[in-house]
Amino acid sequence: MHLASRTMKPSRFRPSPLAATLCALFSFSANAASATESNQTDTTTVASLPTIEIKGQTARGAAAAYSSTELGTQDIQDAHISHPQELLRKVPGMSVQSYQLSGVGDAIVMRGFGGGGHGGDIGVVLDGIPLNEAMSHADGYVDLNVVVPLEIDRFTVYKGPVSALYGNFNRAGLMAIETRKHEEYKDVDVSLASHSTLDAQAAFGLKIGEGEHLNLAAQHYRSNGFRAQSRNDRSTLSARWSKQASRDFEFSISGRLHHSEGDNPGYLTGAQFAVDPYGKDARAMNDGAKKDFATLRADVRYTLASELTWLGFAYTTQQSFSRWFSRPANTINWRQREESYDRTVYGAGMSLNGSHQTAITPLKWVAGIETFREATDYEYYDGLNNRTRVNPAIGDRTSKLNSLSAFGELDAPMHPLFQISAGLRWDRFTGDCSRNGPETGTDPCGALNRTSHASPKIGVRSQVAPGVLLRTSWSEGFALPSTFAKYALGAAHLDPNIFRQTEVGAQIKPMQGLVLDVAAYRMLSSDEIRAVAAGLYENYGRTRRTGVEASALWAAHRSVDLHLAWGSARSRVLENGNAALIGNQVAGVPRSTTTLGVTWRAAPSWETSLTWRHVGRYAVNDTNAAHYNGFSTWDAGVSHDLPSSGLRIYAVVSNLTDKVHATSSSMIGGTQLYTPGAPRAFKVGVQARF
Repeated sequence: MHLASRTMKPSRFRPSPLAATLCALFSFSANAASATESNQTDTTTVASLPTIEIKGQTARGAAAAYSSTELGTQDIQDAHISHPQELLRKVPGMSVQSYQLSGVGDAIVMRGFGGGGHGGDIGVVLDGIPLNEAMSHADGYVDLNVVVPLEIDRFTVYKGPVSALYGNFNRAGLMAIETRKHEEYKDVDVSLASHSTLDAQAAFGLKIGEGEHLNLAAQHYRSNGFRAQSRNDRSTLSARWSKQASRDFEFSISGRLHHSEGDNPGYLTGAQFAVDPYGKDARAMNDGAKKDFATLRADVRYTLASELTWLGFAYTTQQSFSRWFSRPANTINWRQREESYDRTVYGAGMSLNGSHQTAITPLKWVAGIETFREATDYEYYDGLNNRTRVNPAIGDRTSKLNSLSAFGELDAPMHPLFQISAGLRWDRFTGDCSRNGPETGTDPCGALNRTSHASPKIGVRSQVAPGVLLRTSWSEGFALPSTFAKYALGAAHLDPNIFRQTEVGAQIKPMQGLVLDVAAYRMLSSDEIRAVAAGLYENYGRTRRTGVEASALWAAHRSVDLHLAWGSARSRVLENGNAALIGNQVAGVPRSTTTLGVTWRAAPSWETSLTWRHVGRYAVNDTNAAHYNGFSTWDAGVSHDLPSSGLRIYAVVSNLTDKVHATSSSMIGGTQLYTPGAPRAFKVGVQARF
């Protein structure tokens, strides 16, 4: 999309994330023939060897064969966000079912899966470090709040199990977050909002010597919340020091500290939500959560030859997380439970990254191995009296999960009509579970049977005409048995749960200023795992997920942009141990999601926006006996750049019409519960770039 004719500052006419991504894909398929535009250049240069910083991305252009959305630093700053998951409304087919529980990860929906983030349906990596927790609140649980929005260089969402660089929890897709490195910058964003909310962020990139860089980022967020007992405080600090010792050798050390704690008001019943949507059930006690999180990582890059680079990395993660949660035990009584998880992770890996010009085609590839060892001390109590334990531990144990993996990806654009991408990943898992003290629970706890799986991926893209790029792909992913089922003697014979996705798509530029993208997918889940009896499991179950996703950016006028992100998802249970569930929808997955927005630059240095967000109807439980009809909200914003000062002031109104809505609905203890969404809220802030 060519927008260079606009008469505004480059930082202000940068197109939406969709446009930037699609332009880059068009330019890649045309062999960078028109890569002089800034957005195209930004994306194509990340594939060059000297800028590789994480696990190996030399096959990055292959992403054009798969559906993905990429957001850059400027896109994120323009969004004025406090939480990284707020970016997902810009991604077609994705939604966040927020639990409005401070310190607790929200559920993220993608490609017919409803358990990302709060469960293990979506992989999340930060500079190559997996954020998914193997045995926390739910397998694959992830907390995006350990990331400072202002430090993000690139936020990429890959749809489906298409990436060979990451394995478990990469079934619905992957969110790869890369922080800013090497460049020099000084950015600050401070805002005040309704409910005594303060959000202060800062990010600095400093050159401190010859070939020596320091990147720093920090965030402090504090809010009283819009309901009683909903205080939330969190602070994050990250740092990265890098040294280019020679033209061919570079090493870096990075670390991150995060602390959060808060109180949670809990859920409301349907009757309570109808009468007082911002109230608190009297049976919910002093719920809340607290978390401490730290990572340390070392990276080494060595250029073996002009076309070959070796990367090595090692990291550790230390975390403690406790949560107190009241919920219905039945339709009358509520109980409070406590869950505590102390995690220790050690990981390391290396990869070779190549870029060659062969007689047939340019060839980019990456091949590597990695390993990690994760141990989690787990305690679970139920029936607490305002956080005071009154009953013996239901669970008090340590689980260990060890992984060894090999991966490879290549991209070979042999001809504009036939540009092939392929990947293969092999994973092996071992581990065990041991009890630390008396337990009243009956979950299995023993050795994990050695499990391995190879996941192939292949994609083809074709530039059939100027401005028309077609793509098709097939990819496979997997999942281990959930929670402590993997440590059961009766699960020793199980195969992983397999996911196979087929996708076709097109990126079309029908006229100047308009970019369209559409994709249709079909994902089959087989070998699903069910309990036959206590401690005995089998592979029995199949599910089909299908959907269509579309996005568009239209520069309708030199001062007006329109953007659309839309997705429709259908899911059906094909085989299940409970025959009554066959034909049902997967719970928690909206039938459709839509984000429609307009941006208007009425005068130089001024920008206003209006966004409509719709989340459609979805089944709340597996039996499909309960549903939630979804909601629609409006947001508005205005910003003004102060000439020659590097300052931008902005104001945002969320939920402009003060719509009463629930950001999630679930079934617990036979009761349908609702999470109130925030009423109309105001935010004012200032961004400074020095």
